[in-house]
Amino acid sequence: MNNAILTAGFSLAGAIVAGGLALALGASIPLALVAAMVMLLAAAQIRGALAGARERRQTAEELAALKTANRAFLRAAEESSTRLNDLNELIETRTSEQRRKVVSELQVLESLMRDFAANLSEKAKDGDAVAAPAPAAAAQSASYLEGVTDPVLLEMIRTSLEQNRVDLYLQPIVSLPQRKLRFYEALSRLRAEDGTVIMPEQYMRVAAPAGLMSVVDNLLLFRCVQVVRKLTQKQRDMAVFCNIAGDTLRDGEFFPQFLDYMHHNRDLAGHIVFEFAQETVLNADAQVEANLAYLANMGFALSMDHVATLAMDFERLRRLGFRHIKVRAATLTSGMGRAQAHVAAEDFKSLLARYSINLIAERVETEKTVVELLDYAVDYAQGFLFGEPRAVRDDMQKPAERPDSMAAIIPLRRAG
Repeated sequence: MNNAILTAGFSLAGAIVAGGLALALGASIPLALVAAMVMLLAAAQIRGALAGARERRQTAEELAALKTANRAFLRAAEESSTRLNDLNELIETRTSEQRRKVVSELQVLESLMRDFAANLSEKAKDGDAVAAPAPAAAAQSASYLEGVTDPVLLEMIRTSLEQNRVDLYLQPIVSLPQRKLRFYEALSRLRAEDGTVIMPEQYMRVAAPAGLMSVVDNLLLFRCVQVVRKLTQKQRDMAVFCNIAGDTLRDGEFFPQFLDYMHHNRDLAGHIVFEFAQETVLNADAQVEANLAYLANMGFALSMDHVATLAMDFERLRRLGFRHIKVRAATLTSGMGRAQAHVAAEDFKSLLARYSINLIAERVETEKTVVELLDYAVDYAQGFLFGEPRAVRDDMQKPAERPDSMAAIIPLRRAG
């Protein structure tokens, strides 16, 4: 548009000049036209020069802008590189710190394990210890252990602990009605030299009087820490229920060290739930209550199992830090009266909710039971219907010298 206007202007000016020359000087029309053309060419040259100067100025401005943008880009790239290096150093530092922390935890736990295995096993040796039967004479079944005398069984237990033959099993705990995996319960099994599996109900009867339950619990805690560290790499909201025996809770030598260890590892709070039998909690003295409250104040949730009576002071449980109670499914469906419950099964969940306590129905084995539990608004359920206890892989059963040597545990079957 501008070029057209300028061309028209120059043409008009040329025509005026040509007409003026013809009239004023009496020049011929051809000469006047030539003069007009010269003026037009001169004007065009001037216009071209001005346009070129303007384009050169615009190009220079664009180049200057590009140089400015390039310098800004280089500064941003340099800053990004610096920040990336700082981030890499931070990640490396934190990873190194976490690695050292895990190694330190494992060393502390192994040290406790060795100390208690050495000290407490002497109690077993003071008894009438008898050598364990030869492997050829042992059958791989619980029926065989039923015929083993207590001194022989005690020697089998002591040897299993000294040789670190304590296996960890995990059983899923699911939410209802979704049946979504929410927690695991850690269960311990001892293995005799011939491979016989010694179940908790078998070894606790003999190990507790001999003062060996602290050793078992210490090894169980050792396994739980390993598994929790592994599980929470992928599932940050996962937690593992870890059983602590009453004798361990009252052990004046072990439990203070245990509390001190957990105090320095409070990042495990939210991922480990400490579980105690009802008898232990109901008969707790002031010191035991203080130990429980101390764990709760550090952020660790507590759970109660082996519930025989529902006539309890739930406000006391809440105050001590209990957030879960496990009740057998059969008790909820048909045994509330025998359990001395003050409310019907339909109202028991509402009663617990007043004290911020979750209800876990255990030993759930049939779909019919699940239907009944849904009528009682049960929060969570555990039992063979949702998954049997499964052993952790062998390479996770051994004390790890480095955190990266811990292998993944076997996947547990989830209820659909």
